[in-house]
Amino acid sequence: MDLGTANSIVIYNDQVVINEPSVVAYNKQAGKIEAIGEQAKLMEGKENDTIKTVRPLKNGVIADFEMAQHLIRELIGMANVGRSFLPPSLRMVICIPSGITNVEERAVRESAQQAGAKEIRMIHEPMAAAIGIGIDVLKPEGHMIVDIGGGTAEIAVISLGGIVCNNSVRIAGDTFNDNIVEYMRTNHNMVIDSRTAEEVKIAVGSAMSELEDEPEEYPTTGRDVVSGLPVQRNVTYKEIAFALEGSITRIEQAILDTLSITPPALAADIYRTGIYLAGGGSKLKGLDTRIANKTHLQVHVADDPLLAVARGTGIALKNFNKFSFLIR
Repeated sequence: MDLGTANSIVIYNDQVVINEPSVVAYNKQAGKIEAIGEQAKLMEGKENDTIKTVRPLKNGVIADFEMAQHLIRELIGMANVGRSFLPPSLRMVICIPSGITNVEERAVRESAQQAGAKEIRMIHEPMAAAIGIGIDVLKPEGHMIVDIGGGTAEIAVISLGGIVCNNSVRIAGDTFNDNIVEYMRTNHNMVIDSRTAEEVKIAVGSAMSELEDEPEEYPTTGRDVVSGLPVQRNVTYKEIAFALEGSITRIEQAILDTLSITPPALAADIYRTGIYLAGGGSKLKGLDTRIANKTHLQVHVADDPLLAVARGTGIALKNFNKFSFLIR
């Protein structure tokens, strides 16, 4: 299970069986869960006094313990429909940020136990991403992985089945959304919600102000700050590149900082193999080119970056006793 800030993915028998937003809709009056995943996400920003939506994870870790339990339990239930495995014998591998604290790690483990998992191990996200990309992580060879998810950007140098050096910054997809919301308020006098910001990011999000294949302007709807009326304004990729500049620069610096503490022999390997990007944030237009220009290294984007971590977690589950780096 890739329990992510933005999306949660469940792999069973090498197949993605669940890929849903990490959102829970809770009926306060009835004291029950109304929906999770995509159905709950549709309710975001449209709640009333009875129903509220919650994102149980923030910055890659559990922020609401009770809602996280509900989310994991419901995901397990959805994955079990029409399948033969039973919760009493459920074995799970859950990926976690490399910069997670012991308290945060314990919260993830306890949530999974409360949801019915009996045997749990954990794997750090960069390691899972490397496995999902297809890298042989057990070889004596250095590889740099940059996994940009919803809550964190994880940078790690991997060799011999371990993380040699790493950096975890809490700047990722959700931060990009916040940057866009702030930009629209400041430069277009328009208030938009995070869901609209996500749509803008997908349509015209860019890490560079000059792209060879320029996307068309994106019509964005929100509320005018002055009049309070609904309005629509067009946004260009150049504007979004400007809005994201500060966040992208901090991720770049985290990559440079990690390279600066990489042992020389592994640095030589990375010069030859390059940097691998995974996670939904790596789909930002021009990001690979920008990082390549900054580091003077090759940059490879995973074939399916959004699922790389989940697929790596699934492989780790299949080889439960082989990988000694799995956290017990």
